[in-house]
Amino acid sequence: MDSIDDCWNQIGVWGDRSCPQLETVIHCRNCPVYATAGRNLLERDVPIEYLDEWTATIATPLDEAVKTLNFAEGDRDSATGSNTLSVILFRLGDEQFALSVGVLHEVTHPGAVHRLPHRTNDSFLGLINIRGEILMTLSLSHFLGLKTVENSSSLSRLLVVGHHDRKWVFPVDEVHRIHRVEASELKAVPVVVSQSSESYTQGIIDWQSKKVNYLDADLLFYTLERRIL
Repeated sequence: MDSIDDCWNQIGVWGDRSCPQLETVIHCRNCPVYATAGRNLLERDVPIEYLDEWTATIATPLDEAVKTLNFAEGDRDSATGSNTLSVILFRLGDEQFALSVGVLHEVTHPGAVHRLPHRTNDSFLGLINIRGEILMTLSLSHFLGLKTVENSSSLSRLLVVGHHDRKWVFPVDEVHRIHRVEASELKAVPVVVSQSSESYTQGIIDWQSKKVNYLDADLLFYTLERRIL
């Protein structure tokens, strides 16, 4: 399939807004270029590998398919009986962190964060528009009490994460990759961390000679909702 000219991400409303057509169409969704690109995506030929994969999936007995799905999502491995975790690895300042991919919605580029009078502070940075959805932007560095606090002008990525029916946006310095690790490989949290009054790290992951703090998503989002909302 031919590559798509995603001008909306370059000079459109998700880019630097330099497109001269914006004065007329107001938003890229109203532009014929955007509409044509979307139509071409929907009408493109289905890759043969995709058809083969789904043919094999449909032909698999239901009980086997459920086992395969659970393993792919990082649940219990039916073959070995071990628990496998799938996590997204990212960096804040000089420290490495991980969150379960189960709470990850997307990784995207930074955009304009709109401050709210009398509400914006070191932790709650304001509101941001992510694909037409207005979401709260939180400084995870401040919230976790890190010594190195990010500079919002130099951040490279945004993590859009969700818990139940609520989404949050975390600016981060770097997103590494999605990584899989056996639950048995999680190391205990050092005493200096575990004795902290507000510790959200439930284990340490060794990755590329780095110590990665695996965050407790349930505790993190629970505390966020109590403090911010």
